Amino acid sequence: MTIQELAIQPERLVSGHRLCAGCGAAICVRIVLSAIKEPVVVATATGCLEVATTIYPYTAWNVPWIHNAFENVAATISGIERAHKALLKKKKLNRKYSSKFISDWNKFTKTKFVAFGGDGGSYDIGLQSLSGALERRHKFLYICYDNEAYANTGVQRSSATPRGASSTTTPAGKVLQGKEIFRKNLTAIVAAHNIGYVAQASISHWADLVKKTEKAIKVNGPSFINIISPCPRGWRFPTNQTVRMAQLAVETNFWPLYEVEDGVWKLNYQPKKRKPIIEWLASQGRYKHLLKPANKGLIKEIQEEVDSQWEKLQAKV
Repeated sequence: MTIQELAIQPERLVSGHRLCAGCGAAICVRIVLSAIKEPVVVATATGCLEVATTIYPYTAWNVPWIHNAFENVAATISGIERAHKALLKKKKLNRKYSSKFISDWNKFTKTKFVAFGGDGGSYDIGLQSLSGALERRHKFLYICYDNEAYANTGVQRSSATPRGASSTTTPAGKVLQGKEIFRKNLTAIVAAHNIGYVAQASISHWADLVKKTEKAIKVNGPSFINIISPCPRGWRFPTNQTVRMAQLAVETNFWPLYEVEDGVWKLNYQPKKRKPIIEWLASQGRYKHLLKPANKGLIKEIQEEVDSQWEKLQAKV
């Protein structure tokens, strides 16, 4: 899909929501849903995206949408997918059930199912629900918009929070220098389920994300895309720098772009001249304590971890 084709797609997340200025999640959702031509049903876990787009009695969703608890969006979307399949099989769905979002019956039978969850609802308390839905092979696309913290409830650390990042539960000070543990590799965990399609993407590389969405939505079974979603409030950077933050994550190899298609690992982008991780760290207020001379050793450890993960990925692809 070209940028011209993308631009004329009907908006499925419309204006009027209360997401923060510069929120990466909104960019993520708009690109993903614009890349899907079929009718979609969306489920969203509790989090920034859900809270800010559906303040009662308003909604920014221009598609059938359902909210569920923080930990079970994968279970919810798998139940919807299975109910739709059963009703079609029993011929209990017909034209009289069509809504304004469905132009004809043939399209209705091709409805796609998409779940959105943040890193808290995906990496952490929603992991068991996600794993179960993947193992049962429900036909849906799961999107993790990874802003690397529980941003909706005060920017507490999650298992996606990088080492060294200051959060409200791992504050930088005399006792700690931010989070002490490296982030979890959820994309690799999902790939270990041996599903048809898994990918890691960034809002800064929109064409790559569109292609991955188009591939993922065609899979006859579950698919998963992990998208880095910079948070100006939690990461502490100017609201007009969101896409740049996502791009820096890619250019430093902190967030490599790759896909795993039917078990085959493929690297989608390799920086021509890799930037050092310090450029990414120095651009965010949550890492300002690392710039002190006493923390040079910690920056070195973070760089070594990034390099190690990149080498492991290179071996796989």
